[in-house]
Amino acid sequence: MIDFPCAKINLGLNIVEKRNDGYHNLQTVFLPVQLCDALEIKTMNERFPSDTNCDLKVSGDGICCNEADNLVVKAYNMLAADYEIPRIHAHLYKRIPSQAGLGGGSSDAAFMLKLLDQRFRINAGNAELEKYAARLGADCPFFINAEPAYAEGIGEILSPVEITDNTLSGYTLVIVKPQVSVSTKEAFAGITPRMPEVSCREIVAMPIEQWKDLLTNDFEESVFTQYPELHDIKNKLYEAGAAYAQMSGSGSSIFGIFKTAPDNAFIQNAFGGSKIYTINL
Repeated sequence: MIDFPCAKINLGLNIVEKRNDGYHNLQTVFLPVQLCDALEIKTMNERFPSDTNCDLKVSGDGICCNEADNLVVKAYNMLAADYEIPRIHAHLYKRIPSQAGLGGGSSDAAFMLKLLDQRFRINAGNAELEKYAARLGADCPFFINAEPAYAEGIGEILSPVEITDNTLSGYTLVIVKPQVSVSTKEAFAGITPRMPEVSCREIVAMPIEQWKDLLTNDFEESVFTQYPELHDIKNKLYEAGAAYAQMSGSGSSIFGIFKTAPDNAFIQNAFGGSKIYTINL
């Protein structure tokens, strides 16, 4: 059985307070986008000599982690602790870049939970799977349904959201991922929590022309100071005609939303050396 874990972008991201447990409460709008990994699982033959119950192979772009530490394996082990699941082979093909603010690892974990639930007829239901996903990462629950959502708490409290122009249908999304990587810990170090004057949930219901002056990512101020090339990318996306541009999550990818698809030659010339993903919304 195979499925395709999708990426997400954040439409606005405000860090509103620091919690007693050391985490931060936030407000953001998650939007799923069709930049996808591929995840396939197969039952392992009982005679196959594997030391692990989830034999994971990872291939594709930018693979540099110990496969035993991958969130896909952790998702399997967590669900297998509560349900009778046979040993499996899993193949994860990566396209979503890491440390990019696109949620690739979280999506892989959530889709693993869904695949196991479907393949082995656990029938846990999405609400229960969201609880499991929350134990793996703050934004993992979003990927169980992978639908536009307003997120609060540490990202796990989800509610429906209305986005202007029918969820941006017909727009073009350009994601630029430079060679720069920003760790989440590094990004949070420069944050001063504060409540925004207008919630991102309200702003995304407005015409997109108003987003530039209202919709903010609180990480940009400190991250752009440390990595000015990311600010340059955002400015170039506006120069290319983006209706709205922003850093996604804690970075380091920058996206632009275009009403009319931008000139491909301009995009390629402007962002040489970076990975570029063009997606129809």
